Amino acid sequence: MIAAIPKNAREEIRVSVDDFQGHRLCNVRVWYREGEEFRPGKQGIALRLDLLPQLMTALQGAAKEGGEA
Repeated sequence: MIAAIPKNAREEIRVSVDDFQGHRLCNVRVWYREGEEFRPGKQGIALRLDLLPQLMTALQGAAKEGGEA
């Protein structure tokens, strides 16, 4: 896991790099608390590592639109 970002009291957004069927993917997924442990939810995205620069550019644009940059 690269990062865990608290979303609310019960959920966090986890960023990781994983192997899936022979491919390296960046996985950004919402995890939810069940009892004392976290479990992966259905909400999220997995994308090829070569697409990360485009995603980062898009996220920076979204941050500027929201006044966060």
